[in-house]
Amino acid sequence: MKKAVKTIGIILPLILAGTLVSLRLVGYEPGDQRPGLWLTGDRVTEPVTDWSFTEDHQEIFVQTSTPYLLPHSVTTYCASHDGDLYLFSAYYQGGTFPDERGWNRNVIRDPRVRLKIGDRLFDQPVSHVTDADTRAAVHANAVAKYPQWSSPGLDDVHILLVED
Repeated sequence: MKKAVKTIGIILPLILAGTLVSLRLVGYEPGDQRPGLWLTGDRVTEPVTDWSFTEDHQEIFVQTSTPYLLPHSVTTYCASHDGDLYLFSAYYQGGTFPDERGWNRNVIRDPRVRLKIGDRLFDQPVSHVTDADTRAAVHANAVAKYPQWSSPGLDDVHILLVED
């Protein structure tokens, strides 16, 4: 019995480490209702001065850092306004930002994110937008971009600005 426990104690961590290394190499991207881990793609290192190209993308991926050192990635809507890029987190059942979404809590703790837009990766910081005029304008752009989207209303949509 001791030998079996010892063998399992050796093999299980090796399997776990091998799985994590494999996921790190090939990524594990999120689906609509399923979070993912690492995002893979071609990393863009040049600064982006105009994010309007994102209007051609319906959903993008956002990878955040967790306290337990594994990344957490999700899909989200985005919209540009005056050349800036904004991300959306809708709270359909209400709730307090950032409490209701793990990726929102991660962003408040560590605002550095990795975005995947098409096949390209962008490492950028983000910040929560609280200015009422900016929120209204960006929300209007999102409603126009996503006519199929049932927005829960501006009070329950939290907007994050992708910074330079």
